[in-house]
Amino acid sequence: MLVAPLSPQPTGMRRVYSILVSLGLAVLHAPGRAQADTWPFEPAADTFSAESWLDLRFLNERVAGESGFIRADAAGDFVRGNGEPIRFWAVNTEVGQRPFVRTPRGPQAAPDLARHARFLAKRGVNLVRLHRQLAAKPDSHPDVAFGDIDAVERDGIWRTVAAMKKEGIYSAISPYWAGRMKFAKGWQVAGGEAQSAYGLLFFDPALQAAYKSWLRRLLTEKNPHTGLALARDPSVALLQLQNEDSLLFWTVDQIQGPQRAALERRFHDFLTRKYGSLDTWRGEADDKDARAEGRIALRPLWMLTQAGGWKAALGDLVHSGRAVRLADQTEFYARTMFEFNRAMSDYLKRELGAGSLVNAGNWKTASAERLGDAERWSYTAGDVDAVNRYSGGLHQGPHPGWAIVEGDRYQSSSVLRKPALLPVNIKQTAGRPMLLTEGAWELPNAHASEAPFLVAAYLSLSGVDAYAWFTTADEGWAAPQSANGYLPSQGKWSFAYPDVLGNFPAAALAFRKGYVKRAAVASHERRSLDDLWQRRVPLVTEIDGFDPNRDAADAQRGAAAQAAPQAFLLGPVELAFGAAAAGVAGAKPAAPMSTPVLGGVVRSNTGELAFNAEQGWCTLDAPHAQGVAAHFNRAPTHALTDMAFTSRNAFGAALAVSLDGAPLRTSRRILLQYGTQSRPSGWREVPARLPLEGGASVEGWEIKSYGQAPWRVAKAALEVQLRNAQLAHLTVLDMNGMPLRTLPLERREGSVKFAMPTDAMYVVLH
Repeated sequence: MLVAPLSPQPTGMRRVYSILVSLGLAVLHAPGRAQADTWPFEPAADTFSAESWLDLRFLNERVAGESGFIRADAAGDFVRGNGEPIRFWAVNTEVGQRPFVRTPRGPQAAPDLARHARFLAKRGVNLVRLHRQLAAKPDSHPDVAFGDIDAVERDGIWRTVAAMKKEGIYSAISPYWAGRMKFAKGWQVAGGEAQSAYGLLFFDPALQAAYKSWLRRLLTEKNPHTGLALARDPSVALLQLQNEDSLLFWTVDQIQGPQRAALERRFHDFLTRKYGSLDTWRGEADDKDARAEGRIALRPLWMLTQAGGWKAALGDLVHSGRAVRLADQTEFYARTMFEFNRAMSDYLKRELGAGSLVNAGNWKTASAERLGDAERWSYTAGDVDAVNRYSGGLHQGPHPGWAIVEGDRYQSSSVLRKPALLPVNIKQTAGRPMLLTEGAWELPNAHASEAPFLVAAYLSLSGVDAYAWFTTADEGWAAPQSANGYLPSQGKWSFAYPDVLGNFPAAALAFRKGYVKRAAVASHERRSLDDLWQRRVPLVTEIDGFDPNRDAADAQRGAAAQAAPQAFLLGPVELAFGAAAAGVAGAKPAAPMSTPVLGGVVRSNTGELAFNAEQGWCTLDAPHAQGVAAHFNRAPTHALTDMAFTSRNAFGAALAVSLDGAPLRTSRRILLQYGTQSRPSGWREVPARLPLEGGASVEGWEIKSYGQAPWRVAKAALEVQLRNAQLAHLTVLDMNGMPLRTLPLERREGSVKFAMPTDAMYVVLH
C-alpha cells in the first residue's frame, strides 16, 4: 500500500470552515473564503482539434445505430444491433428544442446543435434523452384540434436526432408529460379544460386517441434531416411512453368529477371480471359505492400506503373486508397501467413499425415500501424499466423548483454522508434493463463533484444501465446565468458546470470501458402478484425518490436519513415476479441482515469499492481505475493498491483511469482527473436556520448574493503517488484536453509522485 504525506491540515478559521464542509454545512464561498483560493473557470471555445489529448469520441460508433437497433440481451443488458454490449453515459438536452429567443439575462447567441453533439461525444456521452411535449399548445394556438402535433417540438426532435446520430450518440424520446398537458375548451374532454391531466392517459379514450395521433405523426413521417422516419431509425434507442405519472402516486386523488366516475366504472367492471359477479366479492362496503350506476368507489390513496387491513382471529390471520377491497384497488390501479403500457407498446411496434425499445414509465409511488414493486411490475409490459431520482438537499425560497434567488435558504447534502440518497440504489427486475432517465445533484448543492465518481462506480457495480444527467440548454459549458433569462437569479437545472460536466471524462471512460466489476447479486427476491396487491413489505426497499418540484422536502430528508443502503453498496438488488408464493425461501437475504459494517466501511462484493459514511468517503480500487471522493477533513489520505491520494481540500473527487487499456501499474498513459467545488463569482452566504414542518429547524445557509459569471473553482491541493516506474512526465491539460505544459515526475523506488496543478482538472501521466 502507498502513502503520500502532505503538509499539516489548515488551522484557525480555515480549519473551522473545513469542519463545517466535512459535516455538509458549508460550501465554497463561506464568509472569509479568499478569492485567492480559487481560479476563474473561463474555458476557451472548443475547436475539437486533433491535437487534443482528451477526446472520447472514439468510444462511439461512427454513426449511431450503424449495426441496427439497440436490443436487450437475456441478462437485461443493452447490446448493439450486432450483439456487442454497450453502456450508455447519458444526458438530457434542450439544445435545439425550439427556435432560439434572446432574453435580457440569457445567452445572446443561439447554440449550434452540431457543435453541441460533438462537444458531448468528446466528453463521453453516447445517449441523449429528449424530454418534450408533442401535444399542440392551445394557449398559443387556440384553434388546434386535439390530435394536432406541436410541429415545432417535432422538428426539434428530428433535428436533434440527426445531429446526435452523426456523432455516434443515440436518442431516447420522452414525448408526453401530464404535468405540461393543457386542454382546450373545444376538445370537449370529460371534466373540462381546467383539470389536471395526471393519471388520465392510462384510461381516458379521448386523450389516448390524441396521444396515438401525436406518436404517429412523430414517428412515421419522414425526418427531413435524415430522410428516414424515426420509427425506422436505429439511432433512436428508446421510446418512453410517458414521464412521471402513476395511478399509485398521490396525484391519483386529484382525478375528480366525470373522470373519477369513469375510473370507478372501470373498477366496477374489473371486479366483475375478477369475481364473476359482485355478489361474490367480499370487499368492505362503502357508502359512496353506486352499484346501480356501475361504479365502485376508490378509497384515498393514503389507505393503500398502510398495512394491509389484516385482523387477528383465533390466532390466525384472516382477510378482512377492508383488506380485500384495498388489495383489489391496488391490483386495479396496477393492471390499468400495465394494460395501457402493453397496448401502447403494441401500437408502437405493430401499427407504427417502431424498432426502438419501449420504456413504460419512470416514476415513483406514494410508498416505495408498499407500492413500489407494483409500479415496477406495471412496467414489464414494455422492454425497459426506468426511474427519475435527484440528489441535493433542502432548498427554501419563492422558486425552489427552478431558480436560486437572494434570500433563499438551503442545506447542501452529500451522498458521501448519506449513502441512502445515492440515486442508483435501485431494485432491478431480473433480466430487464434499468436506467435513470433524469437525475442531478441540483444546485445550490456544493458537493456535486462526488456525483460522476459515485454514479460511474455504482452503476458499474450494480449493472444499472444508465443515468441521464439533467439537463442543459447550452452548446458547451454553462456559465452562471438567470434561471429563465428574465428573473435576476441563478438557474438550478444544469449539469454543464465544472463540478459535474468537468468530472465526466474519467468517469465516463471507466464506466463505458467496464473498468469497475459488476458484483454478484446482493439480494434476490421473488414476489407473487398477490404479494404486491396485499402490499406486503419486501426484503429490500428503495427510498422514495426525491423530486424537488413536488415533494415535501422536509419529510423526504427525514425518511431518507433512516434508510439502510448497505445492500445496494454490495451489489445488484434484484426483484422477480412470479406466481410462486414469496418469502425467505424464494429469496437471498438482504445485505443489512447478513453483512457487518467493519470500521464504518461497507465494501462491495467485488472488493473494489469501499464506502465510509461516517467519515464521508468512497474509494475505487480496480486494476484500470483508482480514485477517491471524500470530505478530506476527516480522512485526508487514502492508500489504494497502486495509488495514494492526500488532499488539503475540504472536499473533492480524484479518479485515475488507464488510457491505453493496460493496468495502472504498467500503463504508459494515464488520465488523472480532480474536481473540487465551484461557485459563481461573488457568491455570498451566511449561516441560517431552516424551518421545518412541525416547528423544528435545521442549520444551513442563507444566500445573500447568487453571484455572476464566471464560476470560480477551489484550487487543487492534492498530492498523488503511483506505483508505476515506467512513467516520466505529467502534461497539464485545459478543459478541452489541449496540452498546456509538461513537467517531469518525481521518481522514487518504483513509484512516481506529483502534486496536482492548482488550476487544472486534468493531467496525463506518460
